Amino acid sequence: MKRRFLLATVAGAFAATFGFSAPALAQGKYKDEYKVSTVVGPAFPWGKGAEIWIDFVKQRTNGRINMKLYPGVSLVQGDQTREFTAIRQGIIDMAIGSTINWSPQVKELNLFSMPFLMPDYRAIDALTQGAVGNDLFGILTKQGVVPLAWGENGYREITNSKHEIRKPADLKGLKIRVVGSPLFVDTFKALGANPTQMSWADAQPALASGAVDGQENPMTIFNAAKLHTLGQKFVTMWGYVADPLVFVVNKEVWESWTPADREIVKQAAIEAGKQQIAIARKGLAEADAPMVKDVEALGVKVTQLAPAEREEFVKATRGVYTQWKGQIGVDLVTKAEQAIAARK
Repeated sequence: MKRRFLLATVAGAFAATFGFSAPALAQGKYKDEYKVSTVVGPAFPWGKGAEIWIDFVKQRTNGRINMKLYPGVSLVQGDQTREFTAIRQGIIDMAIGSTINWSPQVKELNLFSMPFLMPDYRAIDALTQGAVGNDLFGILTKQGVVPLAWGENGYREITNSKHEIRKPADLKGLKIRVVGSPLFVDTFKALGANPTQMSWADAQPALASGAVDGQENPMTIFNAAKLHTLGQKFVTMWGYVADPLVFVVNKEVWESWTPADREIVKQAAIEAGKQQIAIARKGLAEADAPMVKDVEALGVKVTQLAPAEREEFVKATRGVYTQWKGQIGVDLVTKAEQAIAARK
């Protein structure tokens, strides 16, 4: 009896000293529910990827790991930029998060927001599926989360309610909703726009009322959110940045599972990520881009930039690119540039 008491006392002291809870110390202690955070729900490719992951894990663990989706970043009151911190703190168990939204906490994730770095889907793949992606996963691991797989929100296209955008001067004075990222603010200021930071939940009524003139998001978001009904009558396909997603698990949650279940969750994330990327690119990656035709059928003016026109936007944002290359890390950005140049 004394020996049991001594062991319990030592274990309790260890937990108190190092800040671990008892469930985190004991492998195989499972919660009744694991909270999964996303910005949008299953009506969008992003949320659909979460739904696929949840279903895979439930089936393959026979319900031992019961995941529940919390869209709208509702676990942090809709504040997208707080999501990563909440995962580290254990408020959120699992997430499929945007590299843009997490970049305020992980500066290296700003890589994907470098204006006009990635000219095509093969360029995105060259980063996420190669050495650069592995480096970023290593950085995330050091930040206290367990990254498992890549997903994709897609190329972000510019829309507005005022007029066609074909050259940088067309953005002058337009109030454009952007996410809470300093790099986005710098980019749109360089183009002469008036960037306004707000959450996606706040953006939709602001567009409807005309409080903001435009926004930038993947076309899948434009379609699913029916942005043409919120005054967004002009779209310019400029592909200035893309938004990869990351499937992650809180570190203590991860360590509480058996190795076999960790592998199940990881493989499920990898498979769900591949399916999610395919969904996000459907209608856009094809040569005839049928999704663009669908948007035009809604009475929206869709502008496709000629290479020379796109180059004017590249030139206008080059100073921002150079400045942020130093902030993100010259070695990492150079490695990304080389990977893109070598893509097949």
